[in-house]
Amino acid sequence: MCRHLVYLGPSVTLRELLFDPPASLMRQSWAPRDMRGGGTINADGFGVGWYPNDGEPARYRRACPIWSDPTIVQLAGVTRSGAILAAVRSATPGMPVLESAAAPFAEGRWLFSHNGAVRGWPDSVVSLAGALPVRDLLTLDAPTDSALLWALVRHRLRAGVKPARAIAETVVAVARAAPGSRLNLLLTDGHTAVASVVGHALSIRRTPTSVVLASEPYDDESDWQAVPDGQLAVATATGVQIRALMAE
Repeated sequence: MCRHLVYLGPSVTLRELLFDPPASLMRQSWAPRDMRGGGTINADGFGVGWYPNDGEPARYRRACPIWSDPTIVQLAGVTRSGAILAAVRSATPGMPVLESAAAPFAEGRWLFSHNGAVRGWPDSVVSLAGALPVRDLLTLDAPTDSALLWALVRHRLRAGVKPARAIAETVVAVARAAPGSRLNLLLTDGHTAVASVVGHALSIRRTPTSVVLASEPYDDESDWQAVPDGQLAVATATGVQIRALMAE
């Protein structure tokens, strides 16, 4: 499936999130702790997006395992940001391993990631895809379930739907069309992060000035909080709200 995380808070280096912790995202790429039956390693690409200022984010993505790319190690040591979204990918069988298929997906200020799989792909979501503008279908980042989920979320955002509602509506619609799907979605604009929990794990770490939402804790400290399945987390650097997905 995948592992992903988002950080909001005081400026840190990418290295502090991706490489330094004992169970960092890099280690999770080859030794994840909580995949819940969704694969064994995350070696089908990776990506990181960060906000260098108050504008649009920068991205670095590759189709190779994160441990095999020396450039990201160098980049991570010298790049700082107060808002970071990163992911390592385990491609669903039958889906291509492409740089464009690696999260984070992006448009404007938005960064997006998906941890999971759409059950019955692609037949189960044909009707949902058919409701999108044709141009959106022709310009999908990749022929994958994650790219379609991003297109569904993005379509709502473009229409002015608030981010938490855009995530919740997408998850509920896909879960109804494709029961049994794993739909942990993650969205940020650099100020607020929204995460759904459906079929996979999500943990939160909070301090007075920062927050991390992550597929699994990257260390063994006791301040991680597991988010129950079926919930939606909406976070800023100074607070987190958790509520039922269906409440949206």
